[in-house]
Amino acid sequence: MTYQHLLVNTEGAITTLTLNRPDKRNALALNVMRELTQALRDIAQSNARGVILAANGPVFSAGHNFADMAGATLAQTRELFTVCTEMMDTLQAIPQPVVARVHALATAGGCQLVASCDMAVAADTASFAIPGGKAGLFCHTPLVAVARNIGRKRALEMAMTGDAIDAKTAAEWGLINRAVPPEQLEAVTLDLIERATRGSAQSKAWGKQAYYQQIELPQSQAYALAVERMATAALSDDAQEGIAAFLQKRPASYP
Repeated sequence: MTYQHLLVNTEGAITTLTLNRPDKRNALALNVMRELTQALRDIAQSNARGVILAANGPVFSAGHNFADMAGATLAQTRELFTVCTEMMDTLQAIPQPVVARVHALATAGGCQLVASCDMAVAADTASFAIPGGKAGLFCHTPLVAVARNIGRKRALEMAMTGDAIDAKTAAEWGLINRAVPPEQLEAVTLDLIERATRGSAQSKAWGKQAYYQQIELPQSQAYALAVERMATAALSDDAQEGIAAFLQKRPASYP
């Protein structure tokens, strides 16, 4: 499928989705978010084993397009943020691991986009902000994703001050996995997604799904869910192949 605002490139088992509106700072306009959601759903049905989310231009993403909100009605702004939430949820719902490759500033909804990916690598020259606290529209929805990555105090510092943090700090706080020199960004991101997609694709998909279900539950409920999922998964062909390979001291073979 051809997209208007995205570039899609598949090499081997990895599909790279690239935001491609550099002149608009890759703002998350309504049509962009719908397109990205559809692209993710298309990838979910493909043979891809992993996804890299990248962007072209001087900014990874400047977040929401203010033109979508200027003079809008309540119904229109509700639709905007509902579509955004659907996009963020889709990142976590598709079976493939998703790694954000962040080369530059990710702000507001763009920072939320990074936080919603399963993993993220950034150039050490990149930065991250949820800047609504500096102005008149607090970053309510970006804060949902950011706070689930970095904890309450740090998330509120970002949201209340609106100040950007550099990539080194983002890595220390847990917003991204690591910060690397710009010339290493592509190689390190590719290495991470390749390591994250080793083994059984089915097992990985079940694991990702269960992770997002259990992470917000109380510990007893989380264990109850995980026990059932792991007990069921242990009976699968891929699990039995992995167990047999270990016992027989041979490499496992998966489709």
